[in-house]
Amino acid sequence: MKALTPSQKGAAAEAAITAAVIQLGLTVLRPLCEGRRYDLIVDLEPRLLRVQCKLAKRTGGVLAIRLQTSRYTPGGYVYTSYSADEIDAVGAYSEELKRCFLLPIAEVEGMRGVHLRLDPSGNNQARGVRWASDFELEPMMRRLRTASRPPDSLLVARLPARHSGL
Repeated sequence: MKALTPSQKGAAAEAAITAAVIQLGLTVLRPLCEGRRYDLIVDLEPRLLRVQCKLAKRTGGVLAIRLQTSRYTPGGYVYTSYSADEIDAVGAYSEELKRCFLLPIAEVEGMRGVHLRLDPSGNNQARGVRWASDFELEPMMRRLRTASRPPDSLLVARLPARHSGL
C-alpha cells in the first residue's frame, strides 16, 4: 500500500474522530469553507466545541501529538500553535491504538507538541505526566456535555404557564 500524504493522514484522523463522536450520540458540524483553525464543531447542546483534529503517533510508551503548524510565505516559513481564541480542544486519533483522545485547549495552548503517556516511565515519575487515559474521548465528552448544561435556575428562556384556551 502506498504511504499516505500528510493531508491524507489528517483526513483519516478527522474521519475517525468524527465517527467516534457520532457514535456517542452527538452531532458533528463541519465548516463549509477553509480558513478556520478548527476542523469540526461538536454540538454539546447547548454549547458548541471547536475541535482541531490531529494524528497521534505512538513512540514507545507515549503518544506524540504535534501541535505546531507551518506555512511558507514570501518572508519564509511561519510557525504557529493554537490558542483559545481559535479552538476549544484538540482531538487526536491513534491509528496504532484505534482510539481517540480529547485535550482541552487549556492543556495545550501555545505548545508545539504534547505527549500522552501510555506506560509508566522508566524512572516511575508521575508528577507532571499527562496520562492518555485521562484524555480518552468518551469520558471527556461526557464531562464537557454535563458541564455545558446549565442548572434550571440559569435557563434564560422559560415558557410561560399555559392558560386554558391558549
